[in-house]
Amino acid sequence: MPPTPTNCCVVIPCLNEAEEIGELVRRVRDHLPTVVVVDDGSADGTAAAAEFAGATVLHHRSPQGKGAALATAWKWAGENDFSWALMLDGDGQHATDDVPRLLAAAEHGAAKLIIGNRMHLPGAMPWLRRWANRWLSVRISELAGVNLPDSQCGFRLAHLPTLDELGLSTQHFEIESEMCVAFARARHRIAFVPVQVRYGSECSKISPLRDYWRWWRWYQQTRAIRPAPALEAFDLREPSA
Repeated sequence: MPPTPTNCCVVIPCLNEAEEIGELVRRVRDHLPTVVVVDDGSADGTAAAAEFAGATVLHHRSPQGKGAALATAWKWAGENDFSWALMLDGDGQHATDDVPRLLAAAEHGAAKLIIGNRMHLPGAMPWLRRWANRWLSVRISELAGVNLPDSQCGFRLAHLPTLDELGLSTQHFEIESEMCVAFARARHRIAFVPVQVRYGSECSKISPLRDYWRWWRWYQQTRAIRPAPALEAFDLREPSA
């Protein structure tokens, strides 16, 4: 069954996003009414702002990482009979106007994972992020056996029963890479849809040395496993409404 307002919830992992999260929750609820914010040990008013805007807030007492926050939300969604989860970052960089594109891709296609593709307008990305995303996407595409033009975009829609079967285990920012490879190696199609590229004054939560080391360790472990050939990913330029 494709995603609908009754079987698809929004999942937003957050760490110290009190300034952005309230407005983000209000905007995304125009498309999907159930929003789950995981407050990953914030030291500001993130949880209160999200709850005031109408989100269900789940709490981590201390920061556990983006992957751990997503896992907490996926578990809640499954226990509450949701079969799809739309994921956004909590800093407001994802345009909620693009939500219908991801939903339409799931409704009219065979993909169980739909990812926003920012690389159709790469010049709008800060040069360092653009370079890092291209480099990482090449590495992840090699592991997955399919072309993944924007493997690091956190704006994505996933079929929860399929996601649950994959047994994802990473706790931090490598979760986006692990998800792509796991879906591809399990022979589930991955669709990419163009989304707006928005960068403002938000501060990345990625620690270049620590998080790169975690990613590299995961990459080396995953590369050592030789998978069966994956199905080809595909790019939906303009999914029908």
